[in-house]
Amino acid sequence: MNTSTSGAQLIDGVALSQKLRTDVTARAQALKARGITPGLAVILVGDNPASQVYVRNKVKGCQDCGFHSVLEKYDASMTESELLARIEALNHDPAIHGILVQLPVPKHINAAKVIEAISPAKDVDGFHVASAGALMTGMPGFWPCTPYGCMKMLESIGYDLRGKHAVVIGRSNIVGKPMALMLLEKNATVTLCHSATHNLKAMTLQADVIVAAVGKRNVLTADMVKPGAVVLDVGMNRNDEGKLCGDVDFEGVRQVASAITPVPGGVGPMTITMLLVNTLEAAERAAP
Repeated sequence: MNTSTSGAQLIDGVALSQKLRTDVTARAQALKARGITPGLAVILVGDNPASQVYVRNKVKGCQDCGFHSVLEKYDASMTESELLARIEALNHDPAIHGILVQLPVPKHINAAKVIEAISPAKDVDGFHVASAGALMTGMPGFWPCTPYGCMKMLESIGYDLRGKHAVVIGRSNIVGKPMALMLLEKNATVTLCHSATHNLKAMTLQADVIVAAVGKRNVLTADMVKPGAVVLDVGMNRNDEGKLCGDVDFEGVRQVASAITPVPGGVGPMTITMLLVNTLEAAERAAP
């Protein structure tokens, strides 16, 4: 690991993504040789501009890896029952191995109900209660893409989590909670911090690994990081100049940490890559 005076080793999410996608493409080709093309259906309800960008990137990722992808866009006026009926039809479509409903959905649609309507066998986002239960109990299932990407990044630098103290900042169902469980599965001792945590700095100063996932700028600064810690920044914010930045004060923390993920170009590209990995695995599991 780089411990030179230039600061922390950068964990490059773009390069790692490309490497993983090369493997995904090869595995997709092997499935195609058996007459099976991995298929992902992406549903977008309404016209949230950020969601449109995410969806476009997901569909492009599928095409690049030789998947079959279907993008279904619906007006914000779509009813909950219409959306649930569409999901039910896709659950029974043998050409579709993964179903993703881009969140957020319009206010009149219950997001939890939508997630639960997706068959656990096609829940490539890893948000279904059955997927969460599988992660909790160590059973095979789909891991949520962002924390799964974080685990791959730690693996890519050869980081052994056994006995290490990992601090996760943020307790969302999408990142924080599953992240804590994945770290635990690799034998780390895990502390899960959140908005009600007293003295966050006292917690993070004990950490060998810190995952910041709250969506708030500069939640982690250099004085909160133990020298040599590994820092993963899941945040996606804008600074005063309107530039993309994470939850971590990157310039400060990189002087103290031994390895750090940049924003952009860190965890972001990994999220879509792990979605492709999950979709491929769904197709492999469904293959006769």
